[in-house]
Amino acid sequence: MAQVSEERERAPIPMSSPGPVEPAEPAKKPSRAGRDLPAAIGVGLVLGAAVLASLLTVRYVFLGIIGIAMAVGTIEFAQALRRAAGIRLALIPLLVGGQAMVWLTWPFGLTGTLVAFALTMLACLLWRLPGGADGYLRDTSATVFAAAYLPLCGSFAAMMLLPSDGAARVLTFLIGVVASDTGGYAAGVLKGRHPMAPSISPKKSWEGFGGSLVAGIVAGALTFSFLLDAHAWQGVLFGAAIVLTATLGDLVESLIKRDLGVKDMGTMLPGHGGLMDRLDSLLPSAVVSWVLLSAFVA
Repeated sequence: MAQVSEERERAPIPMSSPGPVEPAEPAKKPSRAGRDLPAAIGVGLVLGAAVLASLLTVRYVFLGIIGIAMAVGTIEFAQALRRAAGIRLALIPLLVGGQAMVWLTWPFGLTGTLVAFALTMLACLLWRLPGGADGYLRDTSATVFAAAYLPLCGSFAAMMLLPSDGAARVLTFLIGVVASDTGGYAAGVLKGRHPMAPSISPKKSWEGFGGSLVAGIVAGALTFSFLLDAHAWQGVLFGAAIVLTATLGDLVESLIKRDLGVKDMGTMLPGHGGLMDRLDSLLPSAVVSWVLLSAFVA
Protein backbone atom coordinates (compact mmCIF):
# COMPACT_ATOMS: atom_id res chain seq x y z
CA MET A 1 0.00 0.00 0.00
CA ALA A 2 2.83 2.36 0.82
CA GLN A 3 4.36 1.65 -2.59
CA VAL A 4 1.07 2.38 -4.35
CA SER A 5 0.68 5.64 -2.39
CA GLU A 6 4.22 6.67 -3.35
CA GLU A 7 3.56 5.98 -7.04
CA ARG A 8 0.42 8.10 -6.88
CA GLU A 9 2.37 11.01 -5.42
CA ARG A 10 4.94 10.76 -8.20
CA ALA A 11 2.33 10.56 -10.96
CA PRO A 12 1.89 13.80 -12.92
CA ILE A 13 -1.16 15.85 -12.11
CA PRO A 14 -3.44 15.94 -15.17
CA MET A 15 -3.84 19.41 -16.59
CA SER A 16 -7.25 20.73 -17.52
CA SER A 17 -7.94 20.80 -21.23
CA PRO A 18 -7.32 24.24 -22.71
CA GLY A 19 -10.22 23.80 -25.11
CA PRO A 20 -10.12 24.16 -28.86
CA VAL A 21 -7.31 26.36 -30.15
CA GLU A 22 -8.51 28.99 -32.61
CA PRO A 23 -6.34 29.27 -35.71
CA ALA A 24 -4.24 32.42 -35.86
CA GLU A 25 -5.39 34.98 -38.39
CA PRO A 26 -3.13 35.03 -41.40
CA ALA A 27 -0.95 38.13 -41.57
CA LYS A 28 -2.27 40.65 -43.99
CA LYS A 29 -0.07 41.24 -46.96
CA PRO A 30 1.04 44.84 -47.25
CA SER A 31 -0.67 46.72 -50.02
CA ARG A 32 1.45 47.09 -53.13
CA ALA A 33 0.22 50.66 -53.24
CA GLY A 34 2.40 51.40 -50.22
CA ARG A 35 0.07 54.10 -48.91
CA ASP A 36 -3.52 54.94 -47.97
CA LEU A 37 -4.64 55.27 -51.57
CA PRO A 38 -8.15 56.77 -51.01
CA ALA A 39 -6.72 59.42 -48.68
CA ALA A 40 -3.88 60.16 -51.10
CA ILE A 41 -6.30 60.58 -54.01
CA GLY A 42 -8.62 62.78 -51.96
CA VAL A 43 -5.83 65.07 -50.81
CA GLY A 44 -4.46 65.27 -54.36
CA LEU A 45 -7.85 66.26 -55.75
CA VAL A 46 -8.31 68.99 -53.12
CA LEU A 47 -4.86 70.45 -53.76
CA GLY A 48 -5.36 70.25 -57.51
CA ALA A 49 -8.72 71.99 -57.30
CA ALA A 50 -7.25 74.84 -55.24
CA VAL A 51 -4.41 75.36 -57.72
CA LEU A 52 -6.73 75.15 -60.73
CA ALA A 53 -9.18 77.63 -59.21
CA SER A 54 -6.41 80.15 -58.55
CA LEU A 55 -5.03 79.86 -62.08
CA LEU A 56 -8.41 80.15 -63.80
CA THR A 57 -9.68 83.08 -61.72
CA VAL A 58 -7.14 85.54 -60.28
CA ARG A 59 -3.92 83.90 -61.38
CA TYR A 60 -1.73 85.93 -59.04
CA VAL A 61 -3.43 84.15 -56.14
CA PHE A 62 -1.21 81.28 -57.24
CA LEU A 63 1.76 83.30 -55.96
CA GLY A 64 0.17 83.12 -52.52
CA ILE A 65 -0.20 79.35 -52.82
CA ILE A 66 3.48 79.06 -53.74
CA GLY A 67 4.43 81.30 -50.81
CA ILE A 68 2.42 79.21 -48.33
CA ALA A 69 3.83 75.96 -49.74
CA MET A 70 7.41 77.23 -49.44
CA ALA A 71 6.85 78.37 -45.84
CA VAL A 72 5.24 75.09 -44.74
CA GLY A 73 7.85 73.02 -46.57
CA THR A 74 10.67 75.02 -44.98
CA ILE A 75 9.24 74.51 -41.48
CA GLU A 76 8.85 70.77 -42.09
CA PHE A 77 12.40 70.54 -43.38
CA ALA A 78 13.77 72.51 -40.42
CA GLN A 79 11.92 70.32 -37.91
CA ALA A 80 13.12 67.10 -39.56
CA LEU A 81 16.75 68.30 -39.53
CA ARG A 82 16.54 69.33 -35.89
CA ARG A 83 14.84 66.12 -34.70
CA ALA A 84 17.04 63.72 -36.63
CA ALA A 85 20.44 65.41 -36.73
CA GLY A 86 20.37 68.33 -34.29
CA ILE A 87 20.84 70.80 -37.16
CA ARG A 88 19.35 74.21 -36.42
CA LEU A 89 18.35 76.32 -39.40
CA ALA A 90 18.18 80.11 -39.16
CA LEU A 91 14.44 79.76 -39.56
CA ILE A 92 13.20 83.36 -39.22
CA PRO A 93 15.47 84.95 -41.88
CA LEU A 94 14.96 81.84 -44.01
CA LEU A 95 11.17 82.21 -43.93
CA VAL A 96 11.25 85.97 -44.53
CA GLY A 97 13.79 85.63 -47.32
CA GLY A 98 11.84 82.78 -48.87
CA GLN A 99 8.75 84.93 -49.16
CA ALA A 100 10.84 87.72 -50.68
CA MET A 101 12.18 85.32 -53.33
CA VAL A 102 8.65 84.32 -54.33
CA TRP A 103 6.93 87.69 -54.25
CA LEU A 104 9.75 89.72 -55.86
CA THR A 105 9.32 87.67 -59.02
CA TRP A 106 6.17 89.67 -59.75
CA PRO A 107 7.74 93.10 -60.27
CA PHE A 108 11.38 92.12 -60.87
CA GLY A 109 11.43 88.60 -62.32
CA LEU A 110 14.64 86.55 -62.07
CA THR A 111 16.69 89.52 -60.86
CA GLY A 112 14.44 90.05 -57.86
CA THR A 113 14.61 86.38 -56.91
CA LEU A 114 18.39 86.14 -57.14
CA VAL A 115 18.96 89.35 -55.15
CA ALA A 116 16.52 88.11 -52.48
CA PHE A 117 18.36 84.78 -52.33
CA ALA A 118 21.76 86.47 -51.89
CA LEU A 119 20.42 88.75 -49.14
CA THR A 120 18.75 85.79 -47.44
CA MET A 121 22.04 83.89 -47.43
CA LEU A 122 23.86 86.84 -45.84
CA ALA A 123 21.11 87.32 -43.26
CA CYS A 124 21.24 83.64 -42.29
CA LEU A 125 25.02 83.74 -41.87
CA LEU A 126 24.66 86.79 -39.61
CA TRP A 127 21.72 85.31 -37.66
CA ARG A 128 23.76 82.27 -36.62
CA LEU A 129 26.77 84.24 -35.34
CA PRO A 130 25.60 84.58 -31.70
CA GLY A 131 25.38 80.78 -31.46
CA GLY A 132 29.15 80.47 -31.52
CA ALA A 133 31.55 78.30 -33.50
CA ASP A 134 30.16 74.93 -32.44
CA GLY A 135 28.23 73.61 -35.46
CA TYR A 136 28.32 76.97 -37.27
CA LEU A 137 29.38 75.57 -40.65
CA ARG A 138 26.95 72.66 -40.36
CA ASP A 139 23.96 74.88 -39.51
CA THR A 140 24.68 77.63 -42.03
CA SER A 141 25.40 75.16 -44.84
CA ALA A 142 22.09 73.42 -44.20
CA THR A 143 20.30 76.78 -44.07
CA VAL A 144 21.72 77.94 -47.41
CA PHE A 145 20.87 74.56 -48.92
CA ALA A 146 17.29 74.89 -47.66
CA ALA A 147 17.03 78.39 -49.15
CA ALA A 148 18.15 77.11 -52.55
CA TYR A 149 16.24 73.84 -52.44
CA LEU A 150 12.87 75.30 -51.46
CA PRO A 151 12.07 78.99 -52.12
CA LEU A 152 14.67 79.57 -54.83
CA CYS A 153 13.49 76.59 -56.89
CA GLY A 154 9.86 77.36 -56.06
CA SER A 155 10.29 80.90 -57.36
CA PHE A 156 10.75 79.56 -60.88
CA ALA A 157 7.15 78.31 -60.74
CA ALA A 158 6.15 81.85 -59.83
CA MET A 159 8.13 83.25 -62.77
CA MET A 160 6.22 81.03 -65.19
CA LEU A 161 3.09 82.94 -64.20
CA LEU A 162 4.35 86.35 -65.38
CA PRO A 163 3.76 86.19 -69.19
CA SER A 164 0.26 86.72 -70.59
CA ASP A 165 -0.13 82.96 -71.04
CA GLY A 166 1.31 82.32 -67.59
CA ALA A 167 -1.63 80.22 -66.38
CA ALA A 168 -1.21 77.86 -69.36
CA ARG A 169 2.54 77.60 -68.69
CA VAL A 170 2.01 76.71 -65.05
CA LEU A 171 -0.63 74.13 -65.97
CA THR A 172 1.75 72.61 -68.52
CA PHE A 173 4.42 72.31 -65.83
CA LEU A 174 2.04 70.84 -63.23
CA ILE A 175 0.37 68.41 -65.63
CA GLY A 176 3.79 67.17 -66.73
CA VAL A 177 4.91 66.47 -63.15
CA VAL A 178 1.58 64.89 -62.13
CA ALA A 179 1.61 62.69 -65.25
CA SER A 180 5.16 61.59 -64.50
CA ASP A 181 4.35 60.75 -60.87
CA THR A 182 1.06 59.01 -61.70
CA GLY A 183 2.43 57.02 -64.63
CA GLY A 184 5.45 55.92 -62.64
CA TYR A 185 3.36 55.00 -59.60
CA ALA A 186 0.86 52.95 -61.62
CA ALA A 187 3.49 51.14 -63.67
CA GLY A 188 5.62 50.50 -60.59
CA VAL A 189 2.74 49.02 -58.59
CA LEU A 190 1.49 46.85 -61.45
CA LYS A 191 4.71 45.79 -63.16
CA GLY A 192 7.64 46.91 -61.01
CA ARG A 193 10.24 44.15 -60.83
CA HIS A 194 13.66 45.68 -61.34
CA PRO A 195 14.80 48.22 -58.69
CA MET A 196 16.12 51.46 -60.08
CA ALA A 197 18.10 52.60 -57.03
CA PRO A 198 17.61 49.98 -54.27
CA SER A 199 20.01 51.63 -51.83
CA ILE A 200 18.13 54.94 -52.08
CA SER A 201 14.48 54.16 -52.87
CA PRO A 202 13.75 50.39 -52.90
CA LYS A 203 10.23 50.80 -54.31
CA LYS A 204 11.31 52.80 -57.36
CA SER A 205 11.67 50.52 -60.38
CA TRP A 206 12.78 50.79 -63.98
CA GLU A 207 9.28 49.72 -65.03
CA GLY A 208 7.92 52.66 -63.05
CA PHE A 209 10.40 54.98 -64.75
CA GLY A 210 9.19 53.69 -68.12
CA GLY A 211 5.61 54.45 -67.09
CA SER A 212 6.67 57.95 -66.07
CA LEU A 213 8.39 58.48 -69.39
CA VAL A 214 5.38 57.41 -71.45
CA ALA A 215 2.92 59.46 -69.39
CA GLY A 216 5.17 62.53 -69.26
CA ILE A 217 5.85 62.57 -72.99
CA VAL A 218 2.16 62.17 -73.86
CA ALA A 219 1.22 64.93 -71.41
CA GLY A 220 3.93 67.21 -72.81
CA ALA A 221 2.85 66.71 -76.41
CA LEU A 222 -0.82 67.34 -75.57
CA THR A 223 -0.29 70.40 -73.38
CA PHE A 224 2.10 72.04 -75.83
CA SER A 225 -0.36 71.42 -78.67
CA PHE A 226 -3.59 72.50 -76.96
CA LEU A 227 -2.62 74.80 -74.08
CA LEU A 228 0.37 76.65 -75.54
CA ASP A 229 -0.32 76.37 -79.28
CA ALA A 230 3.25 75.17 -79.75
CA HIS A 231 4.84 72.22 -81.54
CA ALA A 232 4.16 68.68 -80.31
CA TRP A 233 7.84 67.72 -80.70
CA GLN A 234 8.73 70.48 -78.26
CA GLY A 235 6.24 68.97 -75.84
CA VAL A 236 7.89 65.56 -76.24
CA LEU A 237 11.27 67.02 -75.28
CA PHE A 238 9.66 68.97 -72.45
CA GLY A 239 7.88 65.87 -71.11
CA ALA A 240 11.05 63.77 -71.19
CA ALA A 241 13.00 66.48 -69.37
CA ILE A 242 10.31 66.81 -66.69
CA VAL A 243 10.34 63.06 -66.09
CA LEU A 244 14.10 63.18 -65.55
CA THR A 245 13.98 66.11 -63.14
CA ALA A 246 10.92 64.77 -61.27
CA THR A 247 12.66 61.41 -60.83
CA LEU A 248 15.85 63.15 -59.71
CA GLY A 249 13.91 65.23 -57.19
CA ASP A 250 12.22 62.15 -55.78
CA LEU A 251 15.53 60.30 -55.45
CA VAL A 252 17.25 63.30 -53.84
CA GLU A 253 14.60 63.63 -51.15
CA SER A 254 14.61 59.85 -50.58
CA LEU A 255 18.36 60.08 -50.02
CA ILE A 256 17.93 63.01 -47.63
CA LYS A 257 15.30 61.12 -45.64
CA ARG A 258 17.47 57.99 -45.59
CA ASP A 259 20.40 60.07 -44.33
CA LEU A 260 18.21 61.54 -41.59
CA GLY A 261 16.59 58.19 -40.77
CA VAL A 262 13.00 59.40 -41.26
CA LYS A 263 10.18 57.91 -43.32
CA ASP A 264 8.38 61.16 -44.14
CA MET A 265 9.20 64.83 -43.69
CA GLY A 266 5.89 65.39 -41.92
CA THR A 267 2.35 64.15 -41.35
CA MET A 268 0.32 67.06 -42.69
CA LEU A 269 -1.18 65.31 -45.73
CA PRO A 270 -2.94 61.96 -45.17
CA GLY A 271 -1.72 59.34 -47.60
CA HIS A 272 1.26 61.48 -48.63
CA GLY A 273 3.22 62.38 -45.50
CA GLY A 274 4.35 65.98 -45.28
CA LEU A 275 4.03 68.75 -47.84
CA MET A 276 7.75 68.34 -48.54
CA ASP A 277 7.02 64.79 -49.65
CA ARG A 278 4.87 66.21 -52.46
CA LEU A 279 7.21 69.06 -53.38
CA ASP A 280 10.19 66.81 -54.06
CA SER A 281 9.48 66.27 -57.77
CA LEU A 282 8.02 69.76 -58.31
CA LEU A 283 10.96 71.84 -57.10
CA PRO A 284 13.70 70.83 -59.59
CA SER A 285 11.10 70.47 -62.35
CA ALA A 286 10.05 74.10 -61.88
CA VAL A 287 13.55 75.29 -62.80
CA VAL A 288 13.78 73.15 -65.95
CA SER A 289 10.20 73.98 -66.94
CA TRP A 290 10.88 77.72 -66.78
CA VAL A 291 14.04 77.33 -68.87
CA LEU A 292 12.38 75.19 -71.56
CA LEU A 293 9.16 77.20 -71.72
CA SER A 294 11.16 80.40 -72.07
CA ALA A 295 13.10 78.82 -74.95
CA PHE A 296 10.20 77.10 -76.75
CA VAL A 297 7.25 79.46 -76.28
CA ALA A 298 7.38 83.02 -77.54
